[in-house]
Amino acid sequence: MQRHVLLRQELKRGLSLPPWLDRLLAAGIVSTETDVARRQRLVNVGIFAVSANAASHLIFNAIYDFQGLLPVHLYNVAMSIAPLLIVCLHRLGENVGAIALALLVLVAHMFIVWAMGIASDLHVYFTFASAFLLLVGVQNWRLFLVVFVLYLAALVIAMKLAPFDGFISPDDRDLREFLSTHAMVNTITINAILLFYALSALRRAELQSEALITAVLPAAIAERLKSGKEERIADRIDNLTVMFADLVGFTEAAHHLPPEEVVDFLDRLVRAFDALSEQFGVEKIKTIGDSYMAAAGFDGRGHDGAVAIGRLALAMREAIGRQPMLGARALRLRIGVHCGPATAGVIGDMRFSYDVWGDAVNVASRMESNGEPGQIHVSDSFRSLTHGHFAFEDRGTAELKGVGAVRSYFLLREQA
Repeated sequence: MQRHVLLRQELKRGLSLPPWLDRLLAAGIVSTETDVARRQRLVNVGIFAVSANAASHLIFNAIYDFQGLLPVHLYNVAMSIAPLLIVCLHRLGENVGAIALALLVLVAHMFIVWAMGIASDLHVYFTFASAFLLLVGVQNWRLFLVVFVLYLAALVIAMKLAPFDGFISPDDRDLREFLSTHAMVNTITINAILLFYALSALRRAELQSEALITAVLPAAIAERLKSGKEERIADRIDNLTVMFADLVGFTEAAHHLPPEEVVDFLDRLVRAFDALSEQFGVEKIKTIGDSYMAAAGFDGRGHDGAVAIGRLALAMREAIGRQPMLGARALRLRIGVHCGPATAGVIGDMRFSYDVWGDAVNVASRMESNGEPGQIHVSDSFRSLTHGHFAFEDRGTAELKGVGAVRSYFLLREQA
């Protein structure tokens, strides 16, 4: 199975929301920065939680006493609608929506605590101050601290100064017990929703990061990098087989063509080569313009790696023949292969990559550039390592720049 298919399966392990819910949670968000958009989605989760909480109080309070609790009903109607308008504030700044939500709940909730009294336990909602850190992120800890102190002060003031029974239906103790139970159930539910969504978003981000690493690095190297046990990944391979494949005549064929047509051709071709590399257990190293570089034998099994590269080269030569013409020209591959010592490792920081250096790379590149269109030009070391697996045509001695005279062959086919 191709690696990009495996990556899609890996990402499915994260939380996958229904499309309609995903669009709802993205309401009002215009930022293209991943971290900002993620936090604003959490703000939207908070907005909908506050709105749903007020709506639930509205319904149950109306059932309990519609006429006597009319001021409370009006408050809950306002708190069901007002938070939803905050989604329009995301475009004004990354934390504007979060701040507006925090201040709305802080100010409005002081009214209901005084109205229904401490006996109703509605002041428990002030404890949501800790969740504000999820909405603004640890990088904005000063902003979080300000909001946290305000909520803490509101909680203390309410517990010390607010009337015990409030000023709306103060003699109805059953109502206070009902409100207390309702508030406690809603508090634990909202906390669970916020934590579940926040942790799911974090898990999704981790899976995306792991998928990116796995996409650009060999699987074994990706696992070593993710483990964090090695400060630098650098390996010495005694016998690595390296292949370079170049499109002959590509530059001339693509010169006057629209960029979309050229990119589409290369994308389709590289995808086909990637699938073949996956099939034969070969690691694609990189593409350089219209050149494709792959290698095998990283695990120390030089013979198996060489055979895999030989099979890949033959399959690629067949694959290019099935591709449509680029412009008015049918392109062919010129392939070079060599086996030898090499050094491999991960380089870079912001845009890291796994690369290979050494004799195996240099000679393979020379074999490709000194080959012929439609042919697989291989070194004597490759022929010796894969003896019995393939049929070869002796090309004689070739003079390679920077290498000297070498005996080389054309790889013809795999032997039965």
